[in-house]
Amino acid sequence: MAKELIKGNTAVAEAALRAGLEAYFGYPITPQTELLEHLSGRMPELGRPFVQAESELGAINMVYGAACTGKRVMTSSSSPGVSLMMEGLSYIAGTEVPAVFVDVVRGGPGLGNIAPAQGDYNQIVHGGGHGDYHVIVLAPASVQEAVDLTGLAFDLAEEYRAIVCIMLDGSLGQMMEPAEIPPMQPLKTEIPDWAVRGTNGGEKRVLTSINLDPPAQEKMNYRLMTRWQTIEANEVRYKGYYLDDADFVVVGFGTAGRISLSAVRAAREKGIKVGLLRPITLAPFPKEILDELTGKVEGFLVVEMNAGQMLEDVRLEVRGRVPVEFFGRMGGVVPFPDEVLAEIERLVEGPLTTDGHPRDRWLARMADTLG
Repeated sequence: MAKELIKGNTAVAEAALRAGLEAYFGYPITPQTELLEHLSGRMPELGRPFVQAESELGAINMVYGAACTGKRVMTSSSSPGVSLMMEGLSYIAGTEVPAVFVDVVRGGPGLGNIAPAQGDYNQIVHGGGHGDYHVIVLAPASVQEAVDLTGLAFDLAEEYRAIVCIMLDGSLGQMMEPAEIPPMQPLKTEIPDWAVRGTNGGEKRVLTSINLDPPAQEKMNYRLMTRWQTIEANEVRYKGYYLDDADFVVVGFGTAGRISLSAVRAAREKGIKVGLLRPITLAPFPKEILDELTGKVEGFLVVEMNAGQMLEDVRLEVRGRVPVEFFGRMGGVVPFPDEVLAEIERLVEGPLTTDGHPRDRWLARMADTLG
């Protein structure tokens, strides 16, 4: 199948459609709007529902209702828009219905700007709304990977009756790269046995997230948590580069991971034995490989386009056994490979320490740049 030059947002939209997307509900917000625009033309062409809602709140609750019918449904937004969807996402999780949403992350907090960032990590990976549940989070680092993960997102959502987020930053949404778009898949014909439908005098089905009996609510929470254990056991995904002989490892996801790979390759050309771990599933997080690497390497460098959010998950797994350092750019500023290379060289030169917090050391180093 031939590749075509395509923008990230458009590629995700078309990949979702070809994966059997049956209904889309959304609201425009930069830098995600091309995704909505593409589907606004393509979905009606194929006789599939497309609704530009009056707000993000309206969109996510339309997704909730459609998901209860067992259809493949999706929405997309960007950082502050996703924040508005959090209540609805919690309702979806509490009702145990599958849904997919795309978060094209922009600079924040607040309205911020439309530049690429990764500041939604905590909101999506450790948030997703109130209550005890987790969202499966997929983080592509290229347009092709975004296409591939879009089809996977629908499969995972249905398999686990869970919410799946495809989280990419604005640069991936806006960049154009060659990508192979999969062929059109037929729409599903079977209705899941849990889905709502017209009864015609048959069994009545009610799906809701309200449960006024605390012991019954606790059992539901327990079911969600044990299901998450299964997801953690079976659905961890990551890419490793130059890890076999690495003395130091850079950890970065999405665009930060992609930029870090360029820096790692430059460091290798200088004879520095450094590797890269790029998580693809931010949730479930690749804990086991981090634990394995911690027993082999001298230290880690976490690179993010935020103030160190994934950093805390890395530190939690490393547990102080080796030093962890951090380098980040915030508010929509994208790091350059030579900046990451300089941080790798600083890590190698030492001295290394496990004392204090790596964010504090990073802020001190950035004082002249950011002050």
